[in-house]
Amino acid sequence: MSTESVADRVSDPATDPAQEAMPAQTLDVAAERARTPGATESHHLNAAGAALPTAAVVDAVVGHLRLEERDGGYEAAAAVADRVDAVYDGIADLVGGRASEIALFDTATTGLRVLVDALVSGGSVRLLVSRSAYVSHALHLMTHARRTGAELEILPLDPATGAVDLGALETTLRAGGPAIVFVAHLPTSSGLVEPVTEIGALARRHGARFVVDATQSVGHLAVDVGAIGCDVLVTTGRKFLRAPRGTAFAWVHPDVLPVLEPTAPDVRGAAWTADREWTLAATARRFETWEHSVACRLGLGVAVRETTERGIDATAAHLVSLGASLREQLRERAGVTVRDPASSASGMVTFTVDGVDPAEVKIRLAAARVRVVTVPASHGRWDLGARGVPAVVRASVHVYNDAADVDALLTVVDAITREAR
Repeated sequence: MSTESVADRVSDPATDPAQEAMPAQTLDVAAERARTPGATESHHLNAAGAALPTAAVVDAVVGHLRLEERDGGYEAAAAVADRVDAVYDGIADLVGGRASEIALFDTATTGLRVLVDALVSGGSVRLLVSRSAYVSHALHLMTHARRTGAELEILPLDPATGAVDLGALETTLRAGGPAIVFVAHLPTSSGLVEPVTEIGALARRHGARFVVDATQSVGHLAVDVGAIGCDVLVTTGRKFLRAPRGTAFAWVHPDVLPVLEPTAPDVRGAAWTADREWTLAATARRFETWEHSVACRLGLGVAVRETTERGIDATAAHLVSLGASLREQLRERAGVTVRDPASSASGMVTFTVDGVDPAEVKIRLAAARVRVVTVPASHGRWDLGARGVPAVVRASVHVYNDAADVDALLTVVDAITREAR
């Protein structure tokens, strides 16, 4: 790939003739359903948990396991080394980076843990975190603060949007001192979309590092690391990318990469050169471990390629539109409360039914083959807990969902509200 900077890779549609000439992408939902066997088995509205993979993704995983069965794990890995290397290229193209800036992990939690440890190991630093943080990431940051005495500040919300208050963030950053800003692009607990581009601009202006948890946004919305202006971005494969569980990746800014050292180097990313000396890989692979599922990484590669070929603009348009339709129809129903901030523009919808435990709503939906999840306040304490909401039902759509899936959910919710009345 080319050697231009991250900023150079950001194009302006208003001035880029190639962007102007590109036709609008459209989504063929019927085709997506046809290559997704699970789409015919249920009304699957749980993409934010683990989306349904395509048959091609599953074939890639199973095919490699058969190769391991025949030849052995190491031998099979050597045979597909070029295909695994291509996974890094596909991911880089998807998020606007370079292959050398990509590290692969088993989970986003692992990726965040490894990179946050590297970021905060250099001394005293303020940890500024959005209320949208996921439980595992929040617990990790709180542990750092408890062990090191680092200042941990939960950023206030803009009451008009429910997102990070940009004015308050700038005031905090202006106060001075090394800082790292941590933001979940989309939280687990609502359909909110944080203004990560604006947050990135503030972080750069005040010399702060910026880490984006993109587990709910990559494959869901357009994500370009140059446009966001972050230093680190981490996501999972199992959600909106529709990749196998046990896959994740991180992007690390090329200016930040050389100064970050893993706290537990592994033979995958380091060479032991003398009794007490070692060297780290020049690429983001310095953060990886030797042992991993080659089969799952091949599946990730297929899922990333399918996402790119489908077109992220067409994907986002479908998910946001279908999510808005579900959100609006739920709002119209007496006895149902939509729990998303008014500004939410995503395919994730959270709600509660008056007088009915969210767990019971989920059970009733599951009986009708409608797949959703419940999110307890313990998974988003700084969000749901602060709002006094014990739990929500979360429905999240993908490209294989259509109006019939939405109607199936609404039919059950209507039955539940009639009984509650």
